[in-house]
Amino acid sequence: MSRKAMNRLFAPILGLLISLCLLLSACSSAPPSELKEAGPSDTFYEIFVRAFADSNGDGIGDLNGITDKLDYVKSLGVDGIWLMPIQISPSYHGYDVTDYYSIHPDYGTLEDFKRLLDEAHKLDIRVIMDLVVNHTSSEHPWFVESAKDISNEYRDWYVWASDRGGAKPADGAVGPSPWHARGDDRYLGVFWEGMPDLNFDNPNVRKELIAIGKYWLTQGVDGFRLDAAKHIYGDFGSTINTPAVKDKNKVWWQEFRQGLNEVKPDAYLVGEVWDSTAVIGPYLDNALNSAFNFDLADRLLSIASQETAQDIGFSLSRAHEYFADMSDGKFKDAYFLTNHDKDRVMTKLQGNVDHARMAAAMLLTMPGTPFVYYGEELGMEGAKPDEHIREPFPWSKKPGTSTETTWIASRYRGDGSASVETLEELPDSLLNLYRKLISWRSSEPALRGGTIGSYENGNSSVASYTRTAGEEQLLVLHNLSGQEQTLTLQVTKAQPIAYTQLALSTKAGAKLNKEVLVLPPYTTVVLKP
Repeated sequence: MSRKAMNRLFAPILGLLISLCLLLSACSSAPPSELKEAGPSDTFYEIFVRAFADSNGDGIGDLNGITDKLDYVKSLGVDGIWLMPIQISPSYHGYDVTDYYSIHPDYGTLEDFKRLLDEAHKLDIRVIMDLVVNHTSSEHPWFVESAKDISNEYRDWYVWASDRGGAKPADGAVGPSPWHARGDDRYLGVFWEGMPDLNFDNPNVRKELIAIGKYWLTQGVDGFRLDAAKHIYGDFGSTINTPAVKDKNKVWWQEFRQGLNEVKPDAYLVGEVWDSTAVIGPYLDNALNSAFNFDLADRLLSIASQETAQDIGFSLSRAHEYFADMSDGKFKDAYFLTNHDKDRVMTKLQGNVDHARMAAAMLLTMPGTPFVYYGEELGMEGAKPDEHIREPFPWSKKPGTSTETTWIASRYRGDGSASVETLEELPDSLLNLYRKLISWRSSEPALRGGTIGSYENGNSSVASYTRTAGEEQLLVLHNLSGQEQTLTLQVTKAQPIAYTQLALSTKAGAKLNKEVLVLPPYTTVVLKP
């Protein structure tokens, strides 16, 4: 949501120290091949509905527009879509809800939504929706009633300073003081004055939010992306990382999961827990399936832009061992390169499409559940403010087609080279690379599920890691540089498997002759024993 990214540039020092201790202590643990496997994962496509496709000519993207474009979504090979907020809200982004049981009229009706769900499911595409439970809009009827007087039945649904002996502490968990004036009183709203925090100490609040989740599951939704998942309790810098507050947050999400299980036990829950491995882990204990890996997103872009390999396999395998222990092996790490809160990849990489290709190749050859933000497959550019990282999706080379939205004037559309029409015609385009990589995940069980492990290749320009699922083992290598690289893949005690088959390559020209591998510039290959 808006305002969060700039307030979370650095993870809390305590969380980082705990994570480091976890990773170091895991170094003597079982090798990655012996870890519990999380099972197969899906690839999701994140859609900002307002920007994606317009079905009725009003310039605003809508649910019917997405339904009409499901053939495109299916052509990407993705298994699911994540819809950013679709409920009634006074804001363009929808992260301040005024009616949780509604569909925003700009986007259509409940019948339109059910049609989208039905058509997506026919194509084996799952649909998850954003659910904002930490806070409501200040225009929500609950809050309006809460603000009337101290005796109102909704008073305790929010956090009022006068009800707690004054506005203390005042150190906001994401930056400035989270207390906002309302008449002679003040209320808690950690992200913005228009987003008052709900009071989850009130059992009626918890009961209602579970009822809302169950309602949408009965409509056919397959799960939820849970906004601000670590901010249910303790929205203060001095308390949010204390054991007591972290435990209360965990207990809430376990309660939420138990409630949803009554309707749909296999509902997929992915949380926005913008923090370190140590903080994320407890949320995976009978609560969330996944939490977004923000640290890895920045790391992948750094590796691609610097063209210098890091041992991703080692660090991820150790983190995944911790996650597996916390979740009894049920977790699925959630990866991404960017999302609606962060500048777009092509802008971060200063327009270098080769670097964007390598970042995508790393993202889509890792275990877990990768998320692709709409337009990243085209190389869309965009930088904050938030509106300009959520610009209209460019279907055609030139603007003006009936399908393309005009909800905001595009600042970054450029000459149309980053459009579906243009890139469809280019076999080696970024768009078709995304399709190829996602198809690899579908065809190779060890890419779609299983574990990741370290692999030393002796070349700082080539990133490499193993992927293992049951008896199947793969070696993934990425030439991050603009020069051809030649490697000798030696069998050692630490790396006892001889990889003899060149199974997949993003470019022609890759060669494997016995143990000697030749990689063209900016090329990814998958080897088999």
